[in-house]
Amino acid sequence: MWPANKKIRVLVVDDSVLARTMISNGLNASPRIEVVATSFNAKDARAKIDQVKPDVMTLDVEMPGMNGIDFLKQLLPVVPLPVILVSSLDLRVFDALSAGAVDFVRKPEPGKNEAFIQALTNKVIAAAGAKVRPRAGGPMLTPPRPAAGGAAPPGGFRMPSTVSKPALPAPPLLGNRPSMDATIIALGASTGGTEATLEVMKRLPADIPPMLIVQHMPVGFTQMYADRLNRLCHMEVREAKHGDELRRGLALLAPADFQMRVVRSGTKYTVSCTTGEKVSGHRPSVDALFFSMAEQVRCKMAGIIMTGMGRDGADGLLKMRQAGAYTIGQDKESSVVYGMPMVAYNIGAVQIQGSCEDIAGILLRQLQRW
Repeated sequence: MWPANKKIRVLVVDDSVLARTMISNGLNASPRIEVVATSFNAKDARAKIDQVKPDVMTLDVEMPGMNGIDFLKQLLPVVPLPVILVSSLDLRVFDALSAGAVDFVRKPEPGKNEAFIQALTNKVIAAAGAKVRPRAGGPMLTPPRPAAGGAAPPGGFRMPSTVSKPALPAPPLLGNRPSMDATIIALGASTGGTEATLEVMKRLPADIPPMLIVQHMPVGFTQMYADRLNRLCHMEVREAKHGDELRRGLALLAPADFQMRVVRSGTKYTVSCTTGEKVSGHRPSVDALFFSMAEQVRCKMAGIIMTGMGRDGADGLLKMRQAGAYTIGQDKESSVVYGMPMVAYNIGAVQIQGSCEDIAGILLRQLQRW
């Protein structure tokens, strides 16, 4: 947790002078943030990082010369700096998250600068205490090698050849066990959750009991995130639609700006996706999903809470546990932001903790017991 009496020093990187000014003025309006420098491209930003030693960097994805994603892939293994991406509706933002960016915020539409600045301010505050984790199997980077005459290469770092990450083998199928047809799994995450959730999902078999996922994410990105999970995981993953029926081998992701809840009809379960009020400050809300699980589900259920700032999902997970659910929380060591899972653990909502790489195994062992 970042000390309340210490300002968060931010470097703002954007090729547009108007954007740099708007972001700087907006962030400086927060008593907890001080913009200590701005940069217009990757090379200038790399030099400024060494000069001003920022606590957090905001980074535009589209810049002339080296784009933000390539810059990020080169920077983070050398300087593990928390980075918030500022992106248009661009699929490549997930490549940057995979490389180690903490979070992202969508560039504002005309007339919506205030909401953009509020979202960016909240994400910068969350990122200040974030843990930047090296991505295993990603691009392997080396520290700067002196050029001829002992000078460092331009930008102070270099990108050697990329090492491909081997695909994980498909986990054994759970098979035709009646208990697996009467189980529902719910998972919630926020800051750092896009990659943490993937680490769980890609280790689960194709015939997993139905899964419901809430990830705090801007409008327009949940469809792309669901598509990405669908490509990289063994089960089917898609963005939820109102009335979707739960079934084995299907994971449904809550659409941005909608609350997703479980609805029971006899022995069948569907989801509702509505534009109702925010719950625990969010829409979609992990609490909204978890509370509905506790209230509606009459079969076996499991709840998983992962990395994120605040406490969304903690109270709902406690209700799930009190209703008989098996509950798992991500541990401090693997969490980008140990907020939501920490609160859940402290209030007694979590039965067992594990890293994002171990949670799938913990879940599968429990499913085998049922």
